[in-house]
Amino acid sequence: MTKDLSEHPLVQHYLTILRDHRTQASEFRRCCRGITGVIMVEAARSLQLDPVEVTTPLEVTQGARLCPGVVFVPILRAGLGMLDPAMNVIPNSSVGYIGLERDEVTAEASCYYAKMPDLSDSTQVFVLDPMLATGGSAAQCVEQIKAHGAKRVSMVCIIAAPEGVATFQEEHPDVPVVAGKIDRQLNDKKYILPGLGDFGDRLFNT
Repeated sequence: MTKDLSEHPLVQHYLTILRDHRTQASEFRRCCRGITGVIMVEAARSLQLDPVEVTTPLEVTQGARLCPGVVFVPILRAGLGMLDPAMNVIPNSSVGYIGLERDEVTAEASCYYAKMPDLSDSTQVFVLDPMLATGGSAAQCVEQIKAHGAKRVSMVCIIAAPEGVATFQEEHPDVPVVAGKIDRQLNDKKYILPGLGDFGDRLFNT
């Protein structure tokens, strides 16, 4: 299942600024935080709740609190830009990290770092990567997360290519993809069109 949030006014607003080649790093980071918050609110629909009883100033009523066991896994390095705003939406979460480096010639990713908290079949894992391009890096990341014991995983991205979504969901049909926007296509260098360039370079001003 894929959710495309491109009709949301805030997604459209932030994404337009992110796409603009004139946007400087400070504004790019601000909009990354803004759009991630919007996307995470939608992604959080998959979270489970524990019923609780709460006493208001007037009476006792029923409420709910998030079940513990939420883990964010940003794919290094660009995924780091989504981590803080995601944790602002869901406090008290844990964090794992996966570092993947893409070969510029083959566009295939290799893992150079992985660190996970304890994962179980009740843990909700949100993988954070701004750009879902070929889908290979995301699929490889989710494969490692499942190998650590996670059963409930969601992929959260800002922009996705239809080719990448198809590849990813072919390998992980059980993992929903929540995207700010599904763009037109990949070019011959595996960049998303119209896209916004290299997210990591623009985020970190490198």
